[in-house]
Amino acid sequence: MNDRFAAPAAVVVLLMRTHDGRKQVLLQRRRNTGFADGLWDFSFSGHAEHGESMTETAVREGKEELGLEIPRESLKFLAIVHKRERDNDITYINIYFTCEHFYGEPYIAEPFKCSQLAWFDIENLPVDLIDDRRKVFETVSGGGAYIEYGW
Repeated sequence: MNDRFAAPAAVVVLLMRTHDGRKQVLLQRRRNTGFADGLWDFSFSGHAEHGESMTETAVREGKEELGLEIPRESLKFLAIVHKRERDNDITYINIYFTCEHFYGEPYIAEPFKCSQLAWFDIENLPVDLIDDRRKVFETVSGGGAYIEYGW
């Protein structure tokens, strides 16, 4: 394939739960990845491999990063982000899903890429959340589902 048609595609998943009557999301603190290290990120993410659908990517990444079994039908589309990283001039297509039904207890299965997991009330997200992830929350809460970021 010609490079002019190549744009990395990734999936980003936000695990959700209701705890003590409050909606919560699971976030991870990134480390040693080369992207937003030290900041909070959505529950897990990863690049789609050749021949792999976005839901297949999400299922695989949930197992690899958090040790979870995620039924494909539990993934609910949240948003799409067309993102440009100016530092390295890479354009990404990121597909965001939420997931409320999974099997297992999340744990850090890749400690070299993640230093911490924590549940946060959706109304009280950490200040040091990755900026484009925060933009997803803002857009979705306003009824949107498509975001252009970094242009």
